[in-house]
Amino acid sequence: MKIHQNIFVLSILLLFFISSTFSAERCHPDDKKALFQIKKSFNNAYVFASWTPDSDCCEWYLVKCDEETNRITDLFVDADNEVAGCIPDAVGDLPYLEFLRFKHLPKLTGPIPKTVVKLKNLKYLWFSHTNITGQIPAYLSKLTKLEYINLSVNKLTGSIPPSLANLPNLQTIFVERNFLTGPIPDSFGRFKNNPDFYLRLAKNQLSGPIPKSIGEVNFTELDISRNTLTGDASVFFGKNKGLQRVDLSRNKFTFDLTKVEFPKSLNILELSHNKIYGNLPKSLTKIPYLQQFNVSYNQLCGQIPKGGELYRFDKYSYVHNKCLCGAPLPPCKKLGTV
Repeated sequence: MKIHQNIFVLSILLLFFISSTFSAERCHPDDKKALFQIKKSFNNAYVFASWTPDSDCCEWYLVKCDEETNRITDLFVDADNEVAGCIPDAVGDLPYLEFLRFKHLPKLTGPIPKTVVKLKNLKYLWFSHTNITGQIPAYLSKLTKLEYINLSVNKLTGSIPPSLANLPNLQTIFVERNFLTGPIPDSFGRFKNNPDFYLRLAKNQLSGPIPKSIGEVNFTELDISRNTLTGDASVFFGKNKGLQRVDLSRNKFTFDLTKVEFPKSLNILELSHNKIYGNLPKSLTKIPYLQQFNVSYNQLCGQIPKGGELYRFDKYSYVHNKCLCGAPLPPCKKLGTV
């Protein structure tokens, strides 16, 4: 009888231990408090329905906890029409946050809050496709672990802070489709030590000459199209660079294309609607994976080189130049025209 009693007691203790183990909340109370404040700031929108007091915040939707520290490392709120108002100051009260994303939130307004500067572990800052306003804060340069900044498709104004170049680990800046003005900072030349750099500044109101220093950056992707930038954009090219996608279209660039050397890694080359002159270099035929190409609406002359991937592009990739000729345009008037 005593043996049975001991087994019964041990069973009860075991059940209690298992129950306690599985019911223990991983979420840090400070993180939970901050998340509830974020939910409240957004008027308890339905997207936060899983955020309840009696549940573990490490199990909530939209967030992720570190497996070892149990601190919130990711917060991502995407594609919701109920999330309205400003980005809450409380986002700065998640000190272990590495990934912060608010995306496709049309009712998100106001500036980027200064409390973001408290996120010393932040690697990815992603506020895109919203209606946030104000300037890109210069204090983002204090977030020294940042690798990725995406502030595209918003209503941001002002200039691009030169201090962003102080971020030692930064690999990506996407700020296209805003209302940014001024030049590309000369300080961006300091990104030359950051391999595989991605820069998108398209569809803003940027102006001024291209800084020579930026030509030393090893871009993988570069899109500065649809601004009013000027100067010699040939500094971006070179046969030993790693450029894969480049769009300089619809600016006011002026340079001689004749002797420009292109990397073989290119698969997108958009140069249309500028003031580029000279001839199309033969090196264009040596690019093996060219998928998109356009030099229309410039001041180019001479015969279109034969060979390589250039045969794949129709006349609309070449039209409205000074005197380009040869297939797919009309034949050159004289043999040997270069």
